[in-house]
Order: sequence, then C-alpha cells, then structure tokens
Amino acid sequence: MVKKTTLLTFTQDHDDKFSSKWVNLAEERLGTKVLYATDDFFAEKENLIKPGRGIFIEDKFTDHGKWMDGWESRRKRVEGHDYAVLRLGLRGVIKGLDIDTNHFTGNHPPMGSVEACLLESGDPDEKTEWTEILSKTDLGPGSQHLFEIKDENEWTHVRLHIFPDGGVARFRVYGEVKANWRAKDQSMLLDLAAVENEGRPVICSDMYFSHMDNINAPGRGVNMGDGWETKRKRGPGNDWIVIALGKEGTLKKALVDTAHFKGNFPAYCTLEGVKLDLKQKDGLEKADWKLLRDKKELKADEEHMLTDLIDIGPVTHVRLNIFPDGGISRLRLFGHVSQ
Repeated sequence: MVKKTTLLTFTQDHDDKFSSKWVNLAEERLGTKVLYATDDFFAEKENLIKPGRGIFIEDKFTDHGKWMDGWESRRKRVEGHDYAVLRLGLRGVIKGLDIDTNHFTGNHPPMGSVEACLLESGDPDEKTEWTEILSKTDLGPGSQHLFEIKDENEWTHVRLHIFPDGGVARFRVYGEVKANWRAKDQSMLLDLAAVENEGRPVICSDMYFSHMDNINAPGRGVNMGDGWETKRKRGPGNDWIVIALGKEGTLKKALVDTAHFKGNFPAYCTLEGVKLDLKQKDGLEKADWKLLRDKKELKADEEHMLTDLIDIGPVTHVRLNIFPDGGISRLRLFGHVSQ
C-alpha cells in the first residue's frame, strides 16, 4: 500500500534536496519517453523531461499562441482533465516527485496528482492498473513543488494528472534505480559503476563547475558541462570522487574519459578500491583504500582504457583521484559480480 506523501517545499527558488540523494528516473538522457498526453496544444509534452527548469522568452510566439518551455494544454471547455504518461528511463523505487510550474503563472494547473505502474515489458494500455502515489494536491504558479514519496514498490511508468488544464514546465521522478540483474549475463564483464546498473557517485572533494552525477551517465558527454569538473586548486592536495558500485564485484578494467576537456583535463589519475557495505555513506574518506591502478597520465578529450588493474579482490566502492584538479567526462568500471 502506498503511504501518504509529504509536501516538502513550495518555493520560487530551485531546490535540489532530492537530486542530491537520488537519481532522476525520468531524465531524458536515461531514455525516458513522454508517451502520451491528452492535449499539448500550446507546448509539447516532451518538454517535461528536458534539462533545467525551463526558460521564458517574452516576445516568442507560435501559430498556437505564446511559446512556453514546458507542457501546456489548451483551456478546457468540457468535463474532465488533462494528463501525460511517461515511460521511465530506469526502473526504480520512487522516493520523490518534482512538479515544476516555473514561468507558468496565469496558466498553471491549480491541482495535480501522480499514478504509477509496473510493466515487465511494453507500455500501458486501457487495461493497465495504475496505483496512486501522489493524491490530488494543490499546485501554485511559477514554483517548484517537491513531494516525498514513502513507498518501496518498483515502477516503470508514471502518469501525471493536472486539474483541469494548464502548464507544467518540468516533471522529475527521483528514486533508487533497480536493475534487472536476472536478465544480465553475469559471466560477462559489466560496467558496475553505470547508473543503469545501480552505480552512483556518493561523495567528491569538489564539483564547482559540473555535478558528480554526470560521471556515470550513459554514453559519452555531449559537452564540457556533461561531466564532473572541479575548480582550479590553488593549495596542496588533489581532487577525488567516490563511486558506489551497483553490486560488489572484482574489477578487471576501467575507462577514464576526458571528452571535451581540452585545457582543463587532469594531468594524471589513480584508482583505489575498498569493500564496505554498499549503502555506506559516512566515513568513506577514512576507509582502508587499496590501490587499483597507480599513476596514469591523462590526455585531452580522449578515452583512456586501463586494462592493468591490480587484483585486490571484490570491492564495493572505487575512488578516482585526479591530480591536481580538472574535468572527467565519464568513468566506467568493468568487472564480474561477486557470486
């Protein structure tokens, strides 16, 4: 049974308390699709999953009216309400929702609700059974609305209802990724750091220019902002990032990608590993780290495949050390899952 949800914020300011803890399962780059909307006359349903909070261009219009960076239906003149159906990019347990009406001030929906379903294959149809995870609740103009979801079920699709009509800039679905490990050939080398395999960055020394969550995203980075980049270090020491693997495993090779980092890539890097509780978040800096790969010189805008990792046995966490600072687009950690 889905428990009562809690509204955490109602604010004009951007709040990232969910994104700092969980993955946005509805992120476009993870493969999320907006499958259907009852109406998107003024602004396309696909905008719901675009990056950022949406922008406003005062004098931009289309043949249908004012251009808006979000999903906006026409004014409803009949009974009923509008809704949109999304296939999540990654299956997971939903922990939080963000219904953002940024820039929608005289045309926002006054209320909204959310349902979810779990399908092993395919997409919802008229026979699909939906479960309400957010009951009908007030929505305000031009604001980010964060709702905590207390539920341990896994979901693959969500349906956003707005009452009766209007515009929503962005819709985020935060949660814990749940990979289908039974469908994976665990005799093969798997990227145990990949977000689709439940890998997640948990802590880093600095992420001034771009967020650590980019480092295990699918594909190569699309630009310099799509990676992990630290500020210029003016004192002693070096920067680092810790990745929790999706499953405990023995690592055989790694890939360090500096795509798009040309004047700001690190001079070199090292890799370390440790075996801990996969859910551990505290005390990682003082863990008994063991060297997986010693000094590796890095080059600009290049994939570096490291096939000579030291065999230190099964690990749950990996620390990438960069010297002294700079940007890494992606980190891949290939290994065998512990049996």
